[in-house]
Amino acid sequence: MLGAGSGFTAGLMRDIMLIDGIEGGEIALVDIDAGRLKITGRLISALAETVNEKYKACWRVTATTDRRNVLKGTDYVINCIEVSGMKCVGFDNDIPAKYGIDQCIGDTIGPGGIFKALRTVPSWLEILADIERYCPGALVMNYTNPMSIMTLAAVRSTSAQVVGLCHSVQGTTRQMAGIAQVPYEEVAFRCGGINHLAWLTELRHKGKDLYPVIIKRAKNEKEVYESDPIRFEMLFHFGAFVTESSGHLSEYVPYFRKRKDLIKKYCRDGYRGGSRFYADNWPTWRKESDKRRMELSRDIRKLELKRGYEYASEIIEAHLFNKPKVIYGSVLNAGLIANLPADGVVEVATMVNNTGFSPCRFGELPPQMAALCDSNMRVFDLVVRSIMERNRDALYHAMMLDPLCAAVCSPAEICSMTDELARAEKDYIPSFMIRGKTAKRNGTSVVFYTPAVRRSAQKTLFGPFSV
Repeated sequence: MLGAGSGFTAGLMRDIMLIDGIEGGEIALVDIDAGRLKITGRLISALAETVNEKYKACWRVTATTDRRNVLKGTDYVINCIEVSGMKCVGFDNDIPAKYGIDQCIGDTIGPGGIFKALRTVPSWLEILADIERYCPGALVMNYTNPMSIMTLAAVRSTSAQVVGLCHSVQGTTRQMAGIAQVPYEEVAFRCGGINHLAWLTELRHKGKDLYPVIIKRAKNEKEVYESDPIRFEMLFHFGAFVTESSGHLSEYVPYFRKRKDLIKKYCRDGYRGGSRFYADNWPTWRKESDKRRMELSRDIRKLELKRGYEYASEIIEAHLFNKPKVIYGSVLNAGLIANLPADGVVEVATMVNNTGFSPCRFGELPPQMAALCDSNMRVFDLVVRSIMERNRDALYHAMMLDPLCAAVCSPAEICSMTDELARAEKDYIPSFMIRGKTAKRNGTSVVFYTPAVRRSAQKTLFGPFSV
């Protein structure tokens, strides 16, 4: 478990320990923050003791600040790292705000998401290189945002099996079943697109289309519409519901955050589109999460021993026991969605069995939906190219094509904002992004570094940028 201080850890480890048929194993917790690692170690150890006693299992828990101590022989790797902690959250939001760019979340797209990628992807590439060296057969599950960028960097740099995981599809389909007032277990759906911008193109109950009922309720019942105004607007005008909150979605499209009157009309508080939502709340959430972990470690009975709906344990169960299971994951497109870039990453139904991940072909998205996904995929592509090629220009181009930046600023303004962000976050991003620095190091410039050259190039290219 990489990034064991993550809020995901307790739930994911509980789910894994409760897989029916597994009598035990070793959970290795890894975090470079020794203090948070100690807290999490206490909690997961207490959980293991409880599960061992109740189910006559044999779970062992180890903790380390160096992943290389525990990667050898690992069967499954879950990545939940956060690079730079709280140090750049304010910069990500407030510097773009000076240029008129209003963000709600800013960790997967928008200037905040792009700079989070600059901070996170270099460390991720080092992790992937270590996985190839110490446990090349492991299944790798990434939960770290920016999801599409992280997964794209992985598929372009490693031969390991990697899937990007979110809970948007599970959460949104449950939400739709509730609005349609039908049992969730009886809902059938098709979904495809990119993470946070995947479209529920079909939503049925016993063969009946649920969209007429959902649209009618959203248009006629204020509390239904107000629960997700931006997502309902996209449903009304584009023809399908999207799998992530109004707050996230508002940053993937150019329509809702470019003027104050539009923000007032369509954006609400919290995940419904609140301005500066993450920047205002993330530090508090982090402290509360640590406090909650301490409380649970003292009384593990407060953590319900019931599996949740995150995909990690389902993947392990399907793979370990060859019980085929369909999950929704971010994977290399390669024609899965025919009218999106083949070399990009898409979110589609993915079969898991004892061979690993087998993504399912979706076909074509309706053209208006594909166009919005495509525009974001071009941004992801340029960000990954920038980092892997040490290409500063590609990062500027990514910022210029970002839907939120482009809706508000001129190219010159976007370049100035990018420079200001780079100066503010210079201690946490690759040095090639700082103007005046050469884009080459030791005379070496690499275009798409591949598995064949990774081990010799990895330390030279990415070592100095890890945090």
